[in-house]
Amino acid sequence: MADVTRILVDIEQGKSEAAEQLLPLVYHELRELASARLAQEKPNQTLQATALVHEAYLRLIGPRAEGQSWSNQGHFFAAAAEAMRRILVEQARRKGRIKHGGQQRRVELDSACAVSESPSTDLIAIDEAVSKLAAVEPMKAELVKLRFFAGLTMPEAAAALDISLATAERHWSFARTWLFAEMTEDRPETDKEV
Repeated sequence: MADVTRILVDIEQGKSEAAEQLLPLVYHELRELASARLAQEKPNQTLQATALVHEAYLRLIGPRAEGQSWSNQGHFFAAAAEAMRRILVEQARRKGRIKHGGQQRRVELDSACAVSESPSTDLIAIDEAVSKLAAVEPMKAELVKLRFFAGLTMPEAAAALDISLATAERHWSFARTWLFAEMTEDRPETDKEV
């Protein structure tokens, strides 16, 4: 993947043909990241992995990305993970608006008859919690973004952040606990006994 770093330098220097060379080299890996992330989404997700990759790539390399620079491929993939996170959060917010049927939920006949609801991940709540974590612990928030939004393994995330695996695991343990506490503290108590 040394070619990726070289091409990123060429893009930074303004060589227009470099952007065309980059996509074939990183497309498969970006597609895997997007697929892993979308697999964690709610079943009614309409965004496909291909569309997510293309939108993220345009945000990174396209005409609106003037002045972007990446020091290495890890930095590029971290930026791609952040772009994918923003795209998914924007879509979740858009779908939550009343204009787009925000309060209405599709109910399948099989799921309407289920005894209990399956747990779902509230992407907007996670994004808000990660933003709060970033204000106090930026490195740990970056690790969460790489693990949760980009689907990187712990060794891949540690390498992208240029930290040891042991440090990454300590940060991950702290971040998971912190996010769990942050996301559960505002929930109303519904299981009170009468």
